[in-house]
Amino acid sequence: MTEISGTLTTDPATKRRWIALVVISLAQLMVVFDASIMNVSLPQAQQDLGFSDDGRQWVITSYSLTFGALLLLGGRLSDRWGHGRTFTIGLLGFGAASVLGGLAPTIEFLIAARVAQGACAAILAPAALTLLSLTFAKGRERTRAVGVFSAVAGAGGGIGMLLGGSLTEFTSWRWTLLVNAFFAAAALAGRIIYMKEARAQAQADRLDLSGLLMVSAGLAGLVFGFSRAETMGWGHVSTVSSIVAALVLITAFAITESRVQSPLLPLHVLLNRNRGSAYLSGALASAVLFTQFLLLSYYLQSTLGFTPLWCGIAFLPVVLCLILGSSFAGPRLMRRIPAQMLMGTGYLVSGAGLLWLTGITTENTYPTVVLPASLLIGLGTGTAFTCSMVLATDGVQPKDLGIASAVVNTSQQVGGAVGTALLSSLAAGAAATAAQGQAGPAAAVAGYVVAFQWASGFMVLAAIISFALMRRHPEDSK
Repeated sequence: MTEISGTLTTDPATKRRWIALVVISLAQLMVVFDASIMNVSLPQAQQDLGFSDDGRQWVITSYSLTFGALLLLGGRLSDRWGHGRTFTIGLLGFGAASVLGGLAPTIEFLIAARVAQGACAAILAPAALTLLSLTFAKGRERTRAVGVFSAVAGAGGGIGMLLGGSLTEFTSWRWTLLVNAFFAAAALAGRIIYMKEARAQAQADRLDLSGLLMVSAGLAGLVFGFSRAETMGWGHVSTVSSIVAALVLITAFAITESRVQSPLLPLHVLLNRNRGSAYLSGALASAVLFTQFLLLSYYLQSTLGFTPLWCGIAFLPVVLCLILGSSFAGPRLMRRIPAQMLMGTGYLVSGAGLLWLTGITTENTYPTVVLPASLLIGLGTGTAFTCSMVLATDGVQPKDLGIASAVVNTSQQVGGAVGTALLSSLAAGAAATAAQGQAGPAAAVAGYVVAFQWASGFMVLAAIISFALMRRHPEDSK
């Protein structure tokens, strides 16, 4: 199978294709878990480098902000440079930035390395999903491959918590970054051996620089504004000005893209009902999943006294169920159930699990509340994510596959960043109100309960979008 626009040519042998999937998934795992792997190691990093509490937020935000802001550029560069070549550049850059971060002598150096990681992730992630779509032909084989990829994307946050807790407990916070060098090296070796690059096809159209500047600044402002809301409050001037400016820039970008000859993001990619619904519902689900990992980490460690290692182990059930839903349940059920019905049902199951989480207390409710809720959340979200990934790039012309893949990642990353800030802010407000009449741990738990109530509502909304907006896909029953 040969592709255009500088993508790769793969050996037709099934074994070679599935090894290529392992390589692609390994790169995706590295990109996804890096958003959470440092969460449990921040106290140790702060003590080692001697930075303030404000610096902790920037260690996390600098990565997600840069990643989210540059994803559309990464997708378009992948279309222009060739997906295999872009994948290689992203791997090399991400591995190098991770090593620099792991060796950082100061907080400024660490933040700069995290920015570089985010930029390289924005190049790597769209290329990875595009290579997946081009390596596997439509049908059962692609659905199974997308299921594996979806499992990695969905479970990456939990795997990051587990790996971060283990490395922090037994080595040093620096290894939460240095470990990426080994993942990048393994993926690069697989890329060289099993994935061959076809000659790039020249493109005469110019890169839409005005659109690039507007959407990058808009997405960065949106992530930054919601991050400020979490720490400074919704009424703070930096919060309001950032969000308003971001909305203006994104609106201007949409208007510009409808008029220019060679748009950065062709609007037909978004306006297809199935793809648009998959992007929107996926953003809501990512917002919930990111927040669930964060708030449960706080609950398990601060309220129940779990160590970082045991906190990571506690996330194993949701990770395993995400993998089960994405790799096994989703691909098999898609052959029998229309995609919109399967997606909507998966999100409803996940919403039920989040509603179950509202039963947490200051007592050890892990076996009675957190564990069964995690099973539902993992199975439901994992199954829905497979449908979302399949529909998100289906029917896209080869020249736009990179940008369509970038939209998938953008909806997940921006949705996760915005949702985490919003739900964390709701939790903090509810905890402050509860603190007037309850002790500290009980007030914090009251905040988590409110956040999980809203998160459950988000999942129901994602289900409604799936049921109401999607059209039956012609290949749903195949």
